[in-house]
Amino acid sequence: MEGKNYIGGKWVSSLSGEAFDSISPADIEEKIGSFARSGEADVAVAVAAAREAYPAWRGISRIKRAEYLDAFAQIAKSETEALACLMAKEMGKALNEARADVTEGIHMAQYMFGRGRMSAGDFLASEIAEKDAHMLRRPKGVVTALTPWNFPFAIPIWLIAPSLLEGNTVVFKPSGETAAVGEKLVEYFEHAGLPPGVLNLVQGRGEEAGWPLVTHPDVDVVLFVGSAEVGGRIKQACAADYRKMVACEMGGKNGIIVFDDANLPLAVNAAVLSAFKTTGQRCTAASRLIVQEKILDQFVASFIQMTKRLTIGDPLDENVFMGPLVNEAGVKKVEFYNDLAKKEGGHVILDGGRLKGGIYDKGYFISPFVYIMRHDPRSRVLREEAFGPHVAVIPFSTIEEAIHIHNDTDYGLAFSVITEDYRKAKICRDECEYGVGYHNLPTIGAEVHLPFGGLKRSGTGLPSASTLVDVVSHRIAWTVNYAEQIKMAQGLSAEVI
Repeated sequence: MEGKNYIGGKWVSSLSGEAFDSISPADIEEKIGSFARSGEADVAVAVAAAREAYPAWRGISRIKRAEYLDAFAQIAKSETEALACLMAKEMGKALNEARADVTEGIHMAQYMFGRGRMSAGDFLASEIAEKDAHMLRRPKGVVTALTPWNFPFAIPIWLIAPSLLEGNTVVFKPSGETAAVGEKLVEYFEHAGLPPGVLNLVQGRGEEAGWPLVTHPDVDVVLFVGSAEVGGRIKQACAADYRKMVACEMGGKNGIIVFDDANLPLAVNAAVLSAFKTTGQRCTAASRLIVQEKILDQFVASFIQMTKRLTIGDPLDENVFMGPLVNEAGVKKVEFYNDLAKKEGGHVILDGGRLKGGIYDKGYFISPFVYIMRHDPRSRVLREEAFGPHVAVIPFSTIEEAIHIHNDTDYGLAFSVITEDYRKAKICRDECEYGVGYHNLPTIGAEVHLPFGGLKRSGTGLPSASTLVDVVSHRIAWTVNYAEQIKMAQGLSAEVI
């Protein structure tokens, strides 16, 4: 692919003429394509195009705006297999997961299409019988969507679809690791007939293209999904501009609490899926398995047995469970935390690491690393996100201890409890700190009609997915008087004396 930016309805090279390459993590000799290496000047042109398109887009019927999302979904559905294969090549996600990624994006577009014919506000009672009170929504303006590589289709649609439905225009910057998927996504919107300037694509690196979008004075809303470090900087920058709204989803150090009454096969299955899907590169991946002592040995034996069966290899192979990590930096980060677990006293029960030989020499392949470790609030390895197949098994004795262990981290995104006792499940539901919770399920698998967001370092408390509408629009109150004289609420006199 010879990728370009999409600005004002036209495909254009970066103003500097520079480009960067996207490489397959499964075979670093395979080049996916070259893409526009954008900078501050390109961002300025894209934001100007979005601002120019905003009044006309906002003026279109909400239902008509929704119909563009339906047209996009139909195109994406017809391209599911081709897009999934491209995704598997470009970021290393196993083909089955890549298809699910595409389907999730389609579901979000369909969900927002359906909301186009639902209420855009509320009719409310007034203290005065002669008055009608309304709550209406208005778009915020120009939205920028900064998205990660691990869900290169679904997460952008989480952010773009609600923004467009509510009448905003968008400047989209995908991760440089998945530039090809980002370009395809925009192509589908172009083929759906979206008016010029409503959705603009700026490719490039974070500091060169992403940061100018965050700080641009004519951007009204910044939507970001990525690391806590970058999200923290974005929040600080936006706080300095009183006009900007910002919503960040920023990773997790997620836990599964497994009680001794758990259905053991279900618990082990949930743990393996949570820990190793997408090779552990999910913000909702469970890297802490908090297991009651009575069943610790039995659980660990079954968990290790199932983990050893996982097939690691070419993500385009239908029989592969885990593909590669996305890049060399990801490998080094996981290796760092594997070594740190040993230094901090973890009892290693599966010593994973970089794989070598055959196909493994061509890419960033790594095997699961599992260890048992008592909870220690001073431990870095139990508190920091490795973002790979790195898992701690942490014993506990009482429900109070399990909840304390779960909450003793700076993150609070995803959580699961495995128990046959609904009373225990309710206590954990109410006392654990998280944004996306499950009972007898993995920590992965969020659906588009549910809110998605975290607490503490995991997010701002402003969720993405279905409830992002509350971020990209603002509510206004509108009151109408049908009487021929003024009557005031709260008993306030309307008499002028």
